[in-house]
Amino acid sequence: MRTALTAYLAHQRRALRATAYGLTDEQGRMAASAGELSIGGLIKHAARCEDFWTDLILQQRCEPQPKADELNGEEFRLGPDETLAEVLVAYAEASERTDAAIAGVPDLGQAVPVPQGAPWIPTEVKEWSIRWVLLHLIEETARHGGHADIIPESIDGATFDPLLAAAEAWTDPWVQPWEPAPQGVNPRQMPIDRA
Repeated sequence: MRTALTAYLAHQRRALRATAYGLTDEQGRMAASAGELSIGGLIKHAARCEDFWTDLILQQRCEPQPKADELNGEEFRLGPDETLAEVLVAYAEASERTDAAIAGVPDLGQAVPVPQGAPWIPTEVKEWSIRWVLLHLIEETARHGGHADIIPESIDGATFDPLLAAAEAWTDPWVQPWEPAPQGVNPRQMPIDRA
């Protein structure tokens, strides 16, 4: 069970990281909808989410949790002084830390005390298991990976499989790896190969 859960989490992380492939910092800040979600912000949030839950697993100090009326979109935005490369490194570090914490736990049924007063945790819940935390991280990463999937397509027409083929330099791709549009060409006016 542990191997399956950690492998599936790794797969979802890989998909989220691939959405950033080839983007500039400016593009990493772009939102594809009326909301504020950007690829840089989503990756930044995923790193913070992993750090939060890993701190709980390790029973280390967690930052005070905001009240519902204190929540803002900063965690979902790549700030003007932040780079896509920096948030990708932070995400890799958070992922490694989570993986090490999970590997060091003998029983995934072990209780993880949860902070009281966080707006996303029901008031009657005092703890969840490490197994639940892993499932939640998979859910959270997959949800935000889906959000991130839409953004490159709106920026330059890039879709997931060609992006992944390019990002991982597949030696025998079954799809044409994505390439950036030639300079001066509006990618939204270029035909998109949907094969």
